[in-house]
Amino acid sequence: MSSEILKRARELAPQLRELAPAIEANRTLPAEVVELLRATGVFGMCFGREWGGPALTSMEQTEVVEALAYGDASAAWCAVIGANTGIYANFLDQAVAKEVFPRLDLVVAGLLQPSGRAERVPGGFRLSGRWSFGSGIKHADWVTSGAFIFDGGEPWAAPGSKHRHDSRQFLVPRSEVEVIDNWDTTGLCGSGSCDYTMTEVFVPEEHTYTFATPHGAPSPLTQADSFTRAMCGVPLGVARAALDHVREVASTRYDRMAGRAWADSWRVQTELARCEAEFNAAREGVYGSMRRQWEVLAAGGTLDDLTPTERAASPLSWLHAFRSSRDIVARLYDLLQTWSINRSSPMDRWLRDTTVMAQHLVAQDRILQSAGAYLVGGTPEFGISLGIV
Repeated sequence: MSSEILKRARELAPQLRELAPAIEANRTLPAEVVELLRATGVFGMCFGREWGGPALTSMEQTEVVEALAYGDASAAWCAVIGANTGIYANFLDQAVAKEVFPRLDLVVAGLLQPSGRAERVPGGFRLSGRWSFGSGIKHADWVTSGAFIFDGGEPWAAPGSKHRHDSRQFLVPRSEVEVIDNWDTTGLCGSGSCDYTMTEVFVPEEHTYTFATPHGAPSPLTQADSFTRAMCGVPLGVARAALDHVREVASTRYDRMAGRAWADSWRVQTELARCEAEFNAAREGVYGSMRRQWEVLAAGGTLDDLTPTERAASPLSWLHAFRSSRDIVARLYDLLQTWSINRSSPMDRWLRDTTVMAQHLVAQDRILQSAGAYLVGGTPEFGISLGIV
């Protein structure tokens, strides 16, 4: 099953490359592209065997995302967001989850950070707020949103909680959400990562969850960092596409001023080799740390069974993949010089896409701080949701 999903993703990539200008102009995935993604099986790739799902490992998921990003970054970004549906299902009561997700190709979108307010009421909560960066929300079936809990208008925390104010995730039908069409960005334009709002929406208690309490069958995908692992497949897939594009250009171009083929140019040879080396190192950093983590968790271990170095390696490799891919694309853009600058050049879009995706939380210095603090026994600023602490 995993090989079939990867095969279909690779076969779809050329079509996504052709559709990329339309995806970008639409500022969200066209319905045609959503259905093409659905047909690959990517939206269901995180569902476990007990669901009848393919139960792809994190490494296999990342390969699928890389393959899609080779065609178009926005499509791949929305694919990994939608694929997380099977991960979220692990944290709901399983009977409820099967009611909510009667098919394995439904899409959940939304912002996990607690940006809303949830007031306790009989049977559940009244949810209000505004959330940003709802990638893929226009074609989503359900929306998950983080919010702080209030009881009688006062901040609420469970007895024994280490937090002074608890938050949860709230799952609501897409029809209950108002989308604000404000996604007009430098890159990743087709991801449709709009803001959205809700006002006094009732959410039953059973449609709320936390990543601290998995209910699905124990697996490496019931860890709190599981929904971020495959995301770095997007920058890696774009960097690979840019490298292959420039190699193809270099193999055919002739420099009339220098009187030699680009393939014989020291400048071209060394810069391409340098970029290949950096790509290979970044990619292996991702897969190496991921394989080690999966090995321990699949054997029944926990994150505590990893050494501090091993445990910090995953978020550091994700950050490095985002930043290195952006640097590789920028240097290849410079290598092609004026052949890169037209909007018709894929280099233009790849430069803008990698610039925008590198602004994501997983590529920020606070991840370096959290990982570094963990390595030396300090206090991480933002480690918990990325599975460091």
